[in-house]
Amino acid sequence: MLVTSIGQGLLWAPLVIGVFLTFRILDIPDLTTEGSFPLGAAVTISAMLQGQSAVVASLWGCLAGCLAGWVTGVLDTKLKMPSLLAGILTMTGLYSVNMHIMGKANIPLLDQKVLTGYLPASWSAELQTIVVGGVVTAVVLVALVLLFRTRLGLSLMATGNNRAMSAANGIYTDRMVIIGYMVSNGCIALSGALIAQSNGYADIGMGIGTIVIGLASVLVGEIFLHGRRMWIRLAGMVLGAVIYRYLLTLAMGLGFPVDDLKILSAIILVIVICLPLLQNHYRTRQQLHQYLKQIGVDNHATTSSLDRQAPTEGLLSRNDK
Repeated sequence: MLVTSIGQGLLWAPLVIGVFLTFRILDIPDLTTEGSFPLGAAVTISAMLQGQSAVVASLWGCLAGCLAGWVTGVLDTKLKMPSLLAGILTMTGLYSVNMHIMGKANIPLLDQKVLTGYLPASWSAELQTIVVGGVVTAVVLVALVLLFRTRLGLSLMATGNNRAMSAANGIYTDRMVIIGYMVSNGCIALSGALIAQSNGYADIGMGIGTIVIGLASVLVGEIFLHGRRMWIRLAGMVLGAVIYRYLLTLAMGLGFPVDDLKILSAIILVIVICLPLLQNHYRTRQQLHQYLKQIGVDNHATTSSLDRQAPTEGLLSRNDK
């Protein structure tokens, strides 16, 4: 179960990294994810059926995702649409685009050679998946770490932190946002290409719920591995993708049907969102109690307003008498 989760998590890791780029770096909720993910799968499988190798087809899928991100970026920055609406419009339009690319709702691979086919046949399917997913994820990680050490990457992060201040310092913020959309959706489409080759088909509905999967994996990764350096944050996204797939595999092992996969994803997302908030609330109350104890104030002063109201009412009643 763990080995399978590691392999699947590595295949989904580029998607999680792409969601991280828009959600954390640019501070934008990008719903293009649910369209660019099947776009990468559709382009890759269609290219392989037309005779392209798996490597070239995967790159075509990645480039198609970059193009989808460019469209969302233009809608957001040049046409001044809200980022949420821009993502929804692109996602909706990509449904028809994907149908035209595939010709029908589902296209399977026949006897084409996928990426795992370049590895020795004596290796198990799980090991081949881990190697392919690990190599692709490592390439994406190294490329992004190098990108964020350049002036372009620093401008990208500055734009996400404070767009107005970045513009005042001479950064072309619209250009940075468009580039961020393109890199993000390129990674997401690459993940779609890997998942399609792993499943052996591309389906028009395979993008439904991917934004929830990406957000949940991002938050899980930040819980288990967080830091200020970019490579640590990106490595946390890979770890989050693996842990998230393990949680889903564990739930499936407990007897949950496959149809409940989406609601399980939503429940996991709710838990990882609420858990840090509850931890902070509990930690704040504990610190307040310790402080009041040190200065000699009764802890009941920090309880509910009803508890504080009771002695006040008693005092007033005595004054009335």
